[in-house]
Amino acid sequence: MDLFSNLALGFATAGTPENLLFCLIGVLLGTLIGVLPGIGATATIAMLLPITFQLEPVSSLIMLAGIYYGAQYGGSTTAILINMPGESSSAVTAIDGYQMARKGRAGAALAIAALGSFFAGTVSTFLVAIFAPPLTAIALQFGSAEYFSLMIVGLVSSIALAHGSIVKALAMVALGLLLGLVGTDIYTGTPRFTLGIREYADGLNFVALAVGVFGVAEILRNLEGESTRTVLMAKVTGLLPSRQEFKEMIAPVIRGTAIGSALGILPGGGAILAAFASYTVEKRMSKTPEEFGKGAVAGVAGPESANNAGAQTSFIPLLTLGIPANPVMALMVGAMIIQGIVPGPNVATEQPALFWGIIASMWIGNLMLVILNLPLIGLWVKLLTVPYYVLFPIIMAFCSIGVYSVNANVYDLYAVAFFGLIGYVLAKLRCEPAPLLLGFVLGPLLEENLRRAMILSRGDPTTFVTRPISAILLAIAVAVLIVVFLPSVKKKREEVFVEEG
Repeated sequence: MDLFSNLALGFATAGTPENLLFCLIGVLLGTLIGVLPGIGATATIAMLLPITFQLEPVSSLIMLAGIYYGAQYGGSTTAILINMPGESSSAVTAIDGYQMARKGRAGAALAIAALGSFFAGTVSTFLVAIFAPPLTAIALQFGSAEYFSLMIVGLVSSIALAHGSIVKALAMVALGLLLGLVGTDIYTGTPRFTLGIREYADGLNFVALAVGVFGVAEILRNLEGESTRTVLMAKVTGLLPSRQEFKEMIAPVIRGTAIGSALGILPGGGAILAAFASYTVEKRMSKTPEEFGKGAVAGVAGPESANNAGAQTSFIPLLTLGIPANPVMALMVGAMIIQGIVPGPNVATEQPALFWGIIASMWIGNLMLVILNLPLIGLWVKLLTVPYYVLFPIIMAFCSIGVYSVNANVYDLYAVAFFGLIGYVLAKLRCEPAPLLLGFVLGPLLEENLRRAMILSRGDPTTFVTRPISAILLAIAVAVLIVVFLPSVKKKREEVFVEEG
């Protein structure tokens, strides 16, 4: 089947009334949690995983994908209007977007963000459609040694791109790998680290871990803050950029889309890094860099395009290799496993309707967002006045019911509480939990491919360096580690994340 036939299948799948409804629910919910600071797409998707068990696989994945890229849209709304980014990737947008709003150009800033995001989302989704099939064909040629090496690259990259201390990121990956060992040995059938609890014979519940570390921990952190927020908002008018503003946004949008599309594929916070990289590029290329921080159009258009493009292209390694590029994609892996789908290149060949339906839904979702986002601005900002102490008990109740409903196992609720406390402590220690989740997801796959490769090679460890693709991937992993620990690179990296914080 050629590209157009595949896309026709995808739009036929995504265009059913049921899937259109769940796409709409996803993008609206994503915009909502993008608007509300302190919740985030990762925590929301983690908390909704139990609900997806009751849905059709295509519908559930379309909805979760919509939440992710919808949150990138929503985060810019409050960043521009009240200088309070709902998503980390929108923190850069607040720098110039809020200054535009103070000058009475809030409507134009919102339109620039929405149009830039729409263009980036459309183009990057097209890139997913183009590059996913050939990458899938290559991945089908991978053996166990190649998959092991690829996962090593993924884990090393997640360490390199994690926020803050590299040593802490390394510790988080190691902890995730250790948690992934809990359960029954896949070859001997011997229980490992189960503490005698039969319910853990199949391993720790991914949903419980994700909801605890991201959802409950985030709730505990936010309850420390102020219970109410002061929201001052003048009426937003002029929802179209002027001709001059439109001219100024074209080049930054194109550059931001290119930067985001490239960085989104990398393991780690691709969308976040893309936004900061785009802002840096625009400031350096500008003929009037002194305008940045005072309401520069390029300071809004570039980063918003970059973060949305990064969100879309992060689906490429997930759909083609089964490797998550960030915590949200790790949760998507969990959602696929819950539905009985093994993530990887076989999805495209064995379930083409699912594969292309998700891709087609991204175009539909981006169109929904650009149409709905601006008219609903007033509603989104009104929701900012809801106190946290009212909002979060409701969220906790839904989390508990959802987690329990998956296996009807009370131990899962204990695990949620335990991992919630662990996540809270990690946040206090400034340890980012994202590498932990990636380690937990990739750990069992890493072990399985390592042991299978060793069995096939009759215990010869050189199989990982004598197979060309595997050797190249391991060399890349070593090179990334060496580069990241170079003093100059380490210093520059720390400066970026200090600025981001």
